[in-house]
Amino acid sequence: MASQLAPALLVAMDVIAEPNFRRAVVLMLRHDEEDGALGLIVNRSTDYGMEQLCANLELAWRGDDDTCVDWGGPVGEDTGWVLLGDEGAQGIDSVELLPGLHWSRSKEALRRIAEAPSLRSRVFLGYAGWGPGQLEREIAEGSWLVVPADKRLVFDAPLENLWEQALRSLGINPGTLVTTRGVN
Repeated sequence: MASQLAPALLVAMDVIAEPNFRRAVVLMLRHDEEDGALGLIVNRSTDYGMEQLCANLELAWRGDDDTCVDWGGPVGEDTGWVLLGDEGAQGIDSVELLPGLHWSRSKEALRRIAEAPSLRSRVFLGYAGWGPGQLEREIAEGSWLVVPADKRLVFDAPLENLWEQALRSLGINPGTLVTTRGVN
């Protein structure tokens, strides 16, 4: 079943007490009634280097030594995810979320980025997941705002400003938000 939540960006509201999701922006990859929801937190980085990740997978990293992997969420932190632009996704086993934004879990996708780090891409470890109906309840409680997915926010916005920019894309001034829970 297709869903309005994938692709979309979920913007965490300040009512979320869980530190992993404090002011998080989650790119939704999948959502359905049977399996729940799956996404990547796109505004968190790690100090784990791409060079080390590639070396562990016997790939040669050709990018900057200080390039780090992003943190996709608290679930399966040893699982890798790759976001790619159209050029990087050509010929790779990937899922197109929207024009110019694809995701993959293939080693070939990581190999392509390792060989051509200038490609529009991001690499993540871990993901965010919700059981069936859980995310819908959290949205109804006011924990998340749903924002249309935008490849420019995912690829180009500085991580430290992504939360504010996602809100502003809806015409919301982050300084005017009032922290309250929705109706159950």
